[in-house]
Amino acid sequence: MPKVALYNVTGQKIGDIELNENVFGVEVNEHVLYEVVKNQLANKRQGTQSTKTRSEVRGGGRKPWRQKGTGRARHGSIRSPLWTGGGVIFAPKPRDYRYKLPKKIRRLGMKSALSSKVLDNNIIVLDELKLEQPKTKDMINILNNIKSNKKALIVMDEKDENVVKSARNIQGIETTLVNTLNVYDILKYDSFIITKEALSKVEEVYS
Repeated sequence: MPKVALYNVTGQKIGDIELNENVFGVEVNEHVLYEVVKNQLANKRQGTQSTKTRSEVRGGGRKPWRQKGTGRARHGSIRSPLWTGGGVIFAPKPRDYRYKLPKKIRRLGMKSALSSKVLDNNIIVLDELKLEQPKTKDMINILNNIKSNKKALIVMDEKDENVVKSARNIQGIETTLVNTLNVYDILKYDSFIITKEALSKVEEVYS
């Protein structure tokens, strides 16, 4: 069963905590991670791009010159895709890029992402994370104490406005909740910082 250190906000190790092997100790499936991330990015797409085809651009109602005898190539419309200002071949149109993945694949993707953080020693568990007031300097001190000065994702069990406001002005730092945690964010950030309470909820959901 995987075991990691438990820290407080001053950076002191106050013990060890055992992780659920069914959540944080599975074999990392890179293909599943790829499929889940691709799905998330596709679902985020607005799909509002639109370009005009030759039937939609203005002009081109008459043949630019007669078919034969001019010495030039034959053309039927100045709105042909071959002409400057003409339509676009296979023009992109508004569409919905969303698609669904099977639930088992999504769950395996989450477990693989969490397990990868344990294997890379990039998971930091805090006994609690609370601030008396929103202050960026205090959050920077906490991150320095736990030696997390890289891009980091902070996972909480419930929203704490003081923590959110203190972290949002720090470049490379993002906060999220257990119920909004996703594979893309886990892989995007180097350090995975999670509170003890949030860890329990993650194990409860995915075990």
